[in-house]
Amino acid sequence: MSGADYWAGLPPEQDRPADVREVGVGPWPGGEAAWPTDPRYDRELLRDGDRRNVVDRYRYWSVEAVRADLASRAHGLHVAIENVTQDLNIGSIVRTANAFNVGAVHVVGRRRWNKRGAMVTNRYLDVRHHPEPSGLLTWAAEAGYEPIAIDNGPGSLQLEHAQLPERCLLVFGSEGEGISEELRAGCTRLLRIGQYGSTRSINVAAAAAIAMHTWVLQHAGPAPD
Repeated sequence: MSGADYWAGLPPEQDRPADVREVGVGPWPGGEAAWPTDPRYDRELLRDGDRRNVVDRYRYWSVEAVRADLASRAHGLHVAIENVTQDLNIGSIVRTANAFNVGAVHVVGRRRWNKRGAMVTNRYLDVRHHPEPSGLLTWAAEAGYEPIAIDNGPGSLQLEHAQLPERCLLVFGSEGEGISEELRAGCTRLLRIGQYGSTRSINVAAAAAIAMHTWVLQHAGPAPD
């Protein structure tokens, strides 16, 4: 994917937030004669520059190479989203999941969603679709993952005091519909994020980020420099 392709479908540069304007690097210094021979590097990116939203270690790498490297060291955490109607929330969850390098994001229900909020991170992450909750629960059972619902409903316990399993499937629903009864019944625990203010609930994308980080603190160790 070239640098130009990264911005396809996004607003003109003058309408973009300041933190996403002209990111990255230009063409590889020294021209084609100086290009690295490592097959992970993308020739179009070497020629045109790499303006993608990636960390420096992945500059000029192809999408396939970045995806393969992340998959080789992905965490034993998976995330599931059900009944989330706001595409921006789905995209934000996918972007955060990429930041924490979770094993996969599972979208339960509708297959199509506007991926702009993911800032293209969905290309580097395993995003799976399950038409019904039963499919997700069957996958979890067969793969040895414990599904845990994150919701502030009756009977929920505080996430801050819980020990999460290493092979963990965190399940989230929308602020309105929440998690379906079928999916909640298949979860082993119901955990909530402790709150101190007046709002009834936390935005689902924010809640997912907090819960993922809780797992990371328990199992992932220090992040790379």
